Amino acid sequence: MVERVVVAPDKFKGSLSATGVTARVTAGLALGGFGGEVVPVPVADGGDGTVAAAVAAGYRPVDIEVPGPVGGAVTATFALLDGTAVIEAAQACGLALLPPGELAPLTATSRGVGELILAASRMGARQIVLGVGGVATTDGGAGLVQALGAELADESGRPLPPGGGALGRLAALELSGLGDLSGVEFWLASDVDNPLLGGSGAAAVYGPQKGASGDDVRVLEAGLTRWADLAEAAVGARLGGVGAGRSPRRRVADEPGAGAAGGLGFAALLFLGARMRPGIELLLELASFGERLDGARLVITGEGSLDGQTLHGKAPVGVARAAAAHTPPVPVVAVAGRCTLSPDELRAAGISAAYAVSDIEPDLDRCMANAGPLVERLAERIAADWLG
Repeated sequence: MVERVVVAPDKFKGSLSATGVTARVTAGLALGGFGGEVVPVPVADGGDGTVAAAVAAGYRPVDIEVPGPVGGAVTATFALLDGTAVIEAAQACGLALLPPGELAPLTATSRGVGELILAASRMGARQIVLGVGGVATTDGGAGLVQALGAELADESGRPLPPGGGALGRLAALELSGLGDLSGVEFWLASDVDNPLLGGSGAAAVYGPQKGASGDDVRVLEAGLTRWADLAEAAVGARLGGVGAGRSPRRRVADEPGAGAAGGLGFAALLFLGARMRPGIELLLELASFGERLDGARLVITGEGSLDGQTLHGKAPVGVARAAAAHTPPVPVVAVAGRCTLSPDELRAAGISAAYAVSDIEPDLDRCMANAGPLVERLAERIAADWLG
């Protein structure tokens, strides 16, 4: 029987895409003398690279033009297969779409994400997976809801301008124009459990990463508070007093994940009735990962930095859990740019060993510049240690 290795890494942010890591590991295994079958399954956890991971799993890429985070048109891609669409919010309103040094914490809009949802539904999607990492917005998903047909106005009746900075002037929310998406099931692919508001909310925690000053954070927090109050009241009135089928005692703004992606999570939960699951779990299901493990001798996963955040639902841990749950279980090793986890922490996460680029090249700049060849060298070591 031909030996099989499954290669399922996430991206090395800033140096290699998940597909790039997969290719380098595959090349390194061959250099190390492994002559068996390599099954490539590049993965993502809901952020940048989610659509690429779906396409690598056999989904069809669909390109459309949508408004970007500051209004100019951008070409965004979503993935589609058999009635399921995978949408990556960063494709429409990602930080990477802004010019270098020109962040827009108060004015960036999520409208393009709503247009991606409409396009996917028109093409027959009945299940939409929404990956929400890496966005430039803190508008509570207001732009998304506007794209779906809602009207937001100030006290003079004028349409509210885009961005979270304007939400404090919100006086009226009209939902009669919302399109009917009741036949679509929505999944929020995120490992972020922040609520919308407060000290652990979207503005306070993530606003500064998007360029918000202390004053900006206060403006955004006030705007999100106003948006949450009016949105939950409007949805409750539309549904006869109970928002999105939930108990009126619990505000959607307080739910885990409502603060994801500058509050996009809030809009998805409230207006779309989305259910939240860790992004890596959803992506592995879409890739039929369990079937790909059949007959495998080893799984190689990884990401740029194996650290404390990895242990909270990031891609390598999700891959390791899936491999452990397989019958029979498949051992897992990881490649990384750097690893700060102890051997005990790795084992507790289901990872038998980690191979870090920083162990063979301690200079960070050279690590980033030469990540590809260095990952190949790590894969050669893995071949010798695990596949000899």
